[in-house]
Amino acid sequence: MDPTLVYVGTYTGPKSQGIYLFRLETEGPEVSQNITLVPLGLAAASPNPSFLALDPKRRLLFAVNEVSQFEGKPIGAVSAFAIDPSKGTLTLINQRPSMGAAPCHLALDESGRHLFVANYSSGSVSVLPVAADGRLGAASDVVQHTGSSVNPERQRGPHAHCVTLDRESRFVFVCDLGLDKVLAYRFDAQRGKLTPHEPPFARVKPGAGPRHLVFRPDGRFAYVVNELSSTVTAFRYDANAGMLHEVQEVSTLPEHVDLNTGAEVDVHPSGKWLYVSNRGHNSVALFTIDSTRGTLTYVEELGTRGFKPRHFGIDPSGRYLAVGNQDSDTILVARIDSANGRLTPSGTLAQAPSPVCMKFLPPLSRNPIRDGVQVAHVVAGRRTPTR
Repeated sequence: MDPTLVYVGTYTGPKSQGIYLFRLETEGPEVSQNITLVPLGLAAASPNPSFLALDPKRRLLFAVNEVSQFEGKPIGAVSAFAIDPSKGTLTLINQRPSMGAAPCHLALDESGRHLFVANYSSGSVSVLPVAADGRLGAASDVVQHTGSSVNPERQRGPHAHCVTLDRESRFVFVCDLGLDKVLAYRFDAQRGKLTPHEPPFARVKPGAGPRHLVFRPDGRFAYVVNELSSTVTAFRYDANAGMLHEVQEVSTLPEHVDLNTGAEVDVHPSGKWLYVSNRGHNSVALFTIDSTRGTLTYVEELGTRGFKPRHFGIDPSGRYLAVGNQDSDTILVARIDSANGRLTPSGTLAQAPSPVCMKFLPPLSRNPIRDGVQVAHVVAGRRTPTR
């Protein structure tokens, strides 16, 4: 069988040069599998590719470049790469300005014709057209957020942190950490334009700091991890009206834990379980999801055996989860129990420099991956402070 590949976005510097590539290997029966991430080296040199998005069908990878300057302007960039079908390495197709400062998240629409980018420092969202070969066009729209919230250190202005589309790509939702809002937009796919929805946003509690949003696979519920309060807000989603209705807020932590920030949230492909990463407590928390009400029940947490677990990825089969310990330069892979969603960690940690984002690529139908690295060199940029 062809292998599953894992792409790792990083913050570049003395230890990292860009996007790294691993091969997932498993051995033994499911209940006691030995899981290994085999390093295949640098897939592409690229400055601060802190978040990645994949188009598995066209074998394309997109990355933000979270830099402080691009083409002589105080903005970041976005890069498009072609995936080598035999090696898994990346070849740069082109780059475009992100039209805002410190781009930190990106997502494709259902058709793969549009890429949405959240610019953290400037608090803006841009839309870039994507050609059939993956080439990025100039931004078709840029939306600037305004306002503030109650935290004087983190919420003096807008900070767009995540862009998520509903199942039909009719509505676009943007978590803005600085505003304590999940802003809602109608998307015109013909023109590549965003229009504020009515109502224009859903609120979370003041000071919560919404970071990332994920929909349950059936599209009936959505979940927002709040960075500053270490909570998850569950919403019921009215797909026809494009509206989020809050149903619950739960903590991601055990009692009496301080100095933590929530990082990533994702739902298992089965829709039964939700996972959240905690930076500070250094754990991944597991919740069950009520099939009818969409509410969450805490089960347990798994220590990540490292510091500052940021993003984690779940492989498309729903059998494995990989989480990056940014400040420990390691990745922990865990097996997901198909009966209850519990995580069993692998015996060894994979070494990766400043890992930030993990993306699984489903097995290729032909040409299994071979060891060896072909590097695509990308314009350098200056590193922006880690958020």
